[in-house]
Amino acid sequence: MRWSLFVLFFLFVFLPGCGGGGGDTAPATQQPTSGSTGTTATRKLNDTGIVLFADATSNTLTSEPAGFEGQDASYGRDAQAAAGSLTKIGGGRAGFDFTKLGSDGTPLADQSAVYATTPWDCVRDNVTGLVWEVKTDDGGLRDKLNTYTWYNADPATNGGSAGVQNGGSCTGGIDCDTQAYITAINAAGLCGYNDWRLPQMEVLVSIVDYSVAVSASTIDTDYFPNATQNGFWSASPDAGGTGYAWFVHFGVGFGDFDFKSNGSDDGVRLVRGGQ
Repeated sequence: MRWSLFVLFFLFVFLPGCGGGGGDTAPATQQPTSGSTGTTATRKLNDTGIVLFADATSNTLTSEPAGFEGQDASYGRDAQAAAGSLTKIGGGRAGFDFTKLGSDGTPLADQSAVYATTPWDCVRDNVTGLVWEVKTDDGGLRDKLNTYTWYNADPATNGGSAGVQNGGSCTGGIDCDTQAYITAINAAGLCGYNDWRLPQMEVLVSIVDYSVAVSASTIDTDYFPNATQNGFWSASPDAGGTGYAWFVHFGVGFGDFDFKSNGSDDGVRLVRGGQ
């Protein structure tokens, strides 16, 4: 089951515009935020992170081989980064562009800071405009080892089944399910915000770096410290079965669906901002 979307990797490599082209030509709609004029803004999509090419025998080529034209690495933000022509607000691998945010939600003065000496709580994706939670390694509410069952009491968005309450294994003094975690983070006002949510599947995969080899972390640990190579729940229920919901596995970079009742494998990384 957990390998059903591994084929996405190959699509990203060989289909132009799927990831690379989309990085610059297919902006995603961002909903107006509180206090805005109501005008719908747009944000661009992240690229895949792929900067190498493939032919029939190798997938580590540094230039596009004849007969295998139109590969992902030839297009979009990643190609611009490789060519040295991409301007970034922050930093990150290839075409990704992240900024480290302190506990009050403002950028760290020193973006080269190391987490061990100057920890940060959130990361802003300067391409999509989304702000992401950073996990901790302190045995607290946001600890990297916490796992949760999928639970959403809203029948309009839970796919026909609310899931299971408090079936995971977590610290922080809360019920170990996704809804309880969202409630707790919003009550805490992480990075000065209380509109955190569980990301949809397509949002969660936007921070996967598909250039990373299998079994290594497919998220940029320079910006997302304490990242584990495990599954992370999305807010997307499975259309084919009410007892399932989608997750993204950051050790391999693919998505799949799992039992909502599985509280032993999947963590949570919350997001806020336009979607």
